Amino acid sequence: MAKRAYRALILDFGGVLTAGEAESVHAWCAEEGLPPGSWGRALDGHPEGRALYRRLEVGTLSQREWNTAMGPLLGVASDNLMGRAWARMRPAARMVELARRARSDGYAVAMLSNSFGLDPFDPYAHAEVWDLFDVAVISEREGLAKPDSAIYRRVLDRLGLPGADCVFVDDQPRNLPPAEALGMTTLLATDEHATVAGLTALLS
Repeated sequence: MAKRAYRALILDFGGVLTAGEAESVHAWCAEEGLPPGSWGRALDGHPEGRALYRRLEVGTLSQREWNTAMGPLLGVASDNLMGRAWARMRPAARMVELARRARSDGYAVAMLSNSFGLDPFDPYAHAEVWDLFDVAVISEREGLAKPDSAIYRRVLDRLGLPGADCVFVDDQPRNLPPAEALGMTTLLATDEHATVAGLTALLS
């Protein structure tokens, strides 16, 4: 039997193991009477909203505190804001199945995720993916976020593997170079079908 090229699969969460985020947020905006795109503009385009989200990612702001601060920026109720906006998000079924199959075939499977907060809404539980992983590295628990190279080194340390033994998948191009610098093979997640096909080719 030929020696495997890789020993571990490291997966981002949002946009890799999930589907329907854009549709969920769009539907939520409509329900709240907000113009389309309001969520993205508040999180990425508004200076205060952007700063609040960076603090949420690294754990200096809890999701509950983020909800309280973001509600007024959006002009909506703050109660479980993240959970309401992401309520229609669902697991990416084919990617989840690939991860389960890889783990059953002997690959270590890890998650490396910039956090959306965990309480009161746990997006990882909502997508039913906690049981997929041998190692889960989430930015708010670590105090740093991708693309900081230190968080990539932490997931390798916890796997006990060099980067060359790992495939890393993320949907954000800026998050790939730090993994490549540590020797990982990287794959940019685009649509689910292409990502599954690319990973299947790498792992087979």
